[in-house]
Amino acid sequence: MSVYTLGIWLVHPGRENDFVQAWRDLARKTEEDYPGAKAVLMHDHDVRNRFISTGPWESLEQVEQWRASATFKNGVEAMQPMLEHFEARTLDEAASIG
Repeated sequence: MSVYTLGIWLVHPGRENDFVQAWRDLARKTEEDYPGAKAVLMHDHDVRNRFISTGPWESLEQVEQWRASATFKNGVEAMQPMLEHFEARTLDEAASIG
């Protein structure tokens, strides 16, 4: 079973485009540091300034290493002025289809 990260990002209204660019920068740097890393950023239809990000990881250890890395810390720090709230979660797969 896979391990996933989940980010819930509440962005200051009007900063959505800046946030998406900063998230892309973090994702690109993560991919450089962790070849094969995958992630998706989704935009909430009902709450226009809420974004959800998720991606699979090889192991819990890899997630912990990434979250402790300068890449993650610097990326989130760069986004802080754009954010009202950020919540990070680590999830284990419980079931899947397809």
